[in-house]
Amino acid sequence: MNYEQEVDRIFADYDGEQTPGAVVHVIRDGQPVLTRTYGLANIEERIPVTAETNFRLASLSKQFTAMSILMLVDRGELSLETTLTDVFPDFPEYGGRITITNLLQHTSGLADYEPFVPEDSVVQVTDAGVLDLMRQQDRTDFEPGSEHRYSNSGYAVLAMIVEHLSGQTYPEFLMQNIFEPLGMQNTVAHQDGISTVTNRAFGYHVTDDGVEFSDQSPWSAVLGDGGIYTSVVDLSLWDAALYADDLISVDLKRQAFTPFLEDYGFGWRIDEYRGRLRMHHSGSTVGFRNFIQRFPDDRLTIIVLSNRRHPEVDPLAEKVADLFLR
Repeated sequence: MNYEQEVDRIFADYDGEQTPGAVVHVIRDGQPVLTRTYGLANIEERIPVTAETNFRLASLSKQFTAMSILMLVDRGELSLETTLTDVFPDFPEYGGRITITNLLQHTSGLADYEPFVPEDSVVQVTDAGVLDLMRQQDRTDFEPGSEHRYSNSGYAVLAMIVEHLSGQTYPEFLMQNIFEPLGMQNTVAHQDGISTVTNRAFGYHVTDDGVEFSDQSPWSAVLGDGGIYTSVVDLSLWDAALYADDLISVDLKRQAFTPFLEDYGFGWRIDEYRGRLRMHHSGSTVGFRNFIQRFPDDRLTIIVLSNRRHPEVDPLAEKVADLFLR
């Protein structure tokens, strides 16, 4: 089979001289076996997508937030049963029923922060702002642990817990504890005016009338739920680290990849695809759609990053998986 031709066919809509693009990266047994790039990372300057292009990960960032928390658990800075009021004594009483595990698994019941921020707001909310919004609430949407409801609020709060316990900013913690040790030299939790994204892909929205610039929203400055930029080159290093036991203990890693309600672990969804164990996550924001899926028993990982608002790339990534799982 000619894998390159088959993947090119799947991603034909992304392959244009004036269209936002995508990168497809397949890793097997720790080695890249296919990398295909399409379209433009920067339409205004006509810069093509490459394997080194850094995309906004959106919710793929959550796996790094979860890993940061688990590193602190491994160091004895907190436990999975630590509550919000244990960390922040001034948090409202309802936080005493929300554990770290609830936050990691999206079972906290915290209110969504997005409705509190107008879509036309010119001021971006931050992780600290999300924590303040949660402090202004007096209850959860449901009893913590009883339901699964995907929560960007929970992961913004987790980033603030990392800051509170480590004494570092969340981007500093990531850089010192994950990115630099793994050699992910071009990966960053981006803060406008503080950090720079090299080889940056900008987000766009493709409509019937053309292509619109669509790179930021009022929520784009929240880092814990979606603010990391990276490339498939650096994500290959991350993927390799997840097979090793250097970042966290074997027991904690096992818990991270154990599904709970709605097949969610700690920053990952865990299910079966075509009879194979799969760990995966999507990432969606105003100008990016991404997907990573790992088949640990097959030592196979497929990553798709794109810089357009629509469509979701999950089905496309699964078509690529179908080629390699035959």
